[in-house]
Amino acid sequence: MSLTAQPVRLSTSSADFEAQFKARLHWSAETDGAIEQRVADILADVRERGDEAVLEYTARFDGLAASSMAALELTQADFKAAFDSLPAAQREALEAATRRVRSYHEAQKKAGGESWSYRDEDGTLLGQKVTPLDRVGIYVPGGKAAYPSSLIMNAVPAHVAGVQEIIMVVPTPVRGSVATGGSGAATAARGERNDLVLAAAFVAGVTRAFTMGGAQAVAALAYGTATVPKVDKITGPGNAYVASAKKRVFGTVGIDMIAGPSEILVLADGSTPAEWVAMDLFSQAEHDELAQSILLCPDAAYIDAVQREIDRLLPTMPRAAIIARSLNDRGALIHTRSMEEACAISNRIAPEHLEVSSSEPHRWEPLLKHAGAIFLGAYTSESLGDYCAGPNHVLPTSGTARFSSPLGVYDFQKRSSLIEVSATGAQNLGVIAAEMAYGEGLQAHARAAELRLKDVPPMRGTI
Repeated sequence: MSLTAQPVRLSTSSADFEAQFKARLHWSAETDGAIEQRVADILADVRERGDEAVLEYTARFDGLAASSMAALELTQADFKAAFDSLPAAQREALEAATRRVRSYHEAQKKAGGESWSYRDEDGTLLGQKVTPLDRVGIYVPGGKAAYPSSLIMNAVPAHVAGVQEIIMVVPTPVRGSVATGGSGAATAARGERNDLVLAAAFVAGVTRAFTMGGAQAVAALAYGTATVPKVDKITGPGNAYVASAKKRVFGTVGIDMIAGPSEILVLADGSTPAEWVAMDLFSQAEHDELAQSILLCPDAAYIDAVQREIDRLLPTMPRAAIIARSLNDRGALIHTRSMEEACAISNRIAPEHLEVSSSEPHRWEPLLKHAGAIFLGAYTSESLGDYCAGPNHVLPTSGTARFSSPLGVYDFQKRSSLIEVSATGAQNLGVIAAEMAYGEGLQAHARAAELRLKDVPPMRGTI
């Protein structure tokens, strides 16, 4: 039986559009209760027993039977050997992508990641001191797939920010283990390492790395063990166990975000070859059955053409089954009254990836307020952003682009306010502060300000 992909067809002119639209967008971010409890148990165990617990869970879930934590650690020599083993074209692609990502984030740092200060009319200095985090942990998925691009997108902005230690964790499960979908019976002293990931670690400058994953890896980074250093922040995507663990350790460490399934929304005016748009919809659908691909277009005939291309191209895709399930369950081809209406609907969705596949992309860009990344014009496929355009591909999902941003240099920095009040400034500010402090009933606050005045008044409210 051949696979078919039939994204739901909607029209904003239909009376029931709102109900159908909301039903198609719905995705529950709630984590399974059993996962939550299992993660809580793992975190508590790693916090209590450290390396011993990490080794046990790594053997249980990844089938990696290491005799010590030293056996789980990857070295700089491992990174270099992996890099040297790659074909020249892959080495050059890794280096080129890393250069572009670094260049973008250096510009980002220059624009908004530097310390600044000024003095007011009284000579008081006010400003902000920007400093990098000392140590961060980056999680690189490695159970069902390997993502060297994610490693680059996490490590490079950390480096540009000035982070001194970047600790990577990456699962290298044994084939047949729980992590690879097996029974868990398979065990070995060494799991399946991906040379592209290790080579990316070499190019991007990872400091230390451990072949472990899941909630136990997040716990080790958050709490520290005898071997794994405690970090200040954890970034990078993972499965439901990793997402749950990151949520639970937030507050002990910082985290970047809790990512949901991948998303793409294409705003099309009908000027782009339909084949291109169909493949762009596939590019996210192939990630995961829960991924969402949506087309918004005011041209019904063009939507028909895109559907024909979906039908033609699907059998040629190695991940056709995943694409079909994603498009059938969560995909949508939406006929709008106009491009202006399409932009308004896009803002409601706030997609992770937003392609403006139009002959006039800059006409519509000012109308677009909420998206993780905006790709302008027919030649700007989302896949270029995933690998080498330069901006970060770690993006907010599930509508969170309404209030959050892509991963960036700023995620690896913190800001401290700078205040240096002059003697003259203290005379003005002291009166204001004291008045407000007395109003709040905080006499010590008020008196601390008043003692710096030239004419110190008596303390109010004294017995």
